[in-house]
Amino acid sequence: MLISVVFSFRNEEKVIPELVRRASAVLEDLGEHELIFVNDASTDGSLEILQSLRAANNNIKIISMSRRFGVTPCVIAGLAEARGDAVVYMDADLQDPPELIPDLVRKWHEGVEVVHTVRTKRYGESLMKMWLTMLAYKMINAFSDIDFYENAGDFKLLSRRAVTEILKLNEHDPYLRGLSRWIGFRQAMVHYERDARAAGESKFGLFKSTNPYKEFNRGITSFSAAPLYFALILGLVVALISFLALAYVILTKLMGINLPGWTAIMATILFLSGVILFTIGILGVYLGRIYEQVKGRPSYIIDRKIGFD
Repeated sequence: MLISVVFSFRNEEKVIPELVRRASAVLEDLGEHELIFVNDASTDGSLEILQSLRAANNNIKIISMSRRFGVTPCVIAGLAEARGDAVVYMDADLQDPPELIPDLVRKWHEGVEVVHTVRTKRYGESLMKMWLTMLAYKMINAFSDIDFYENAGDFKLLSRRAVTEILKLNEHDPYLRGLSRWIGFRQAMVHYERDARAAGESKFGLFKSTNPYKEFNRGITSFSAAPLYFALILGLVVALISFLALAYVILTKLMGINLPGWTAIMATILFLSGVILFTIGILGVYLGRIYEQVKGRPSYIIDRKIGFD
């Protein structure tokens, strides 16, 4: 039995030594294992540190991207290279404890194909971010045609069969949290309290390039067409209101009532323009995802691999 653990990272030189120490200590008791680190074009000394650690630990394997592609493509690259009978993927910032991996493996031994970790508490994160995250999960669940586990992040165990099915999908910019639910099979949860970062700076701030808005966008548009129907219904409602307003204007005109008119006309034009732009924006989001998918470009390009046969 081989357990693979995939870490996607960028600029984590302050965390990597402790992460390797803790993960290795946990996995040593589970038998044969491999630690796959996917380097998202780090600009610090993370890669050099990993290479030096690999000299004493040949379970470490490294994938370096040709440029920065983002967390999800890096995870997909790690899943594609993992050889394990079960594959765990998680962030490399030590907010998710490696010590939880035996609990995930235990569930897998019980026949569970996908084991999610659900955060009961999240230390070191702002109340605003936590509130927005909770709201995003609820909105995705409300619109989606599958049920998501709230507060289940990117720390999961996938069986070999689950990994194979996810890789078959070949989606551009996939929403992994959703795909892991969409594939079905027997699934379970493990609850835990998420720690604050061990060191370094978060790559997932509200106003950073990897902000939660992009994850929310993936979650909504990957598993639901509801926003398109919402735009249609909104357009019908506005059209009905506009028709009633037009009927009122004609009626008052026939009755000889003099209306100032300018304010009402401008308010109507601005309102309709806003609705039109809003609905076009929704269509644009979906069209953008279709455009990226049909181009057929790979989600990532690997620069080099270290430690693989």
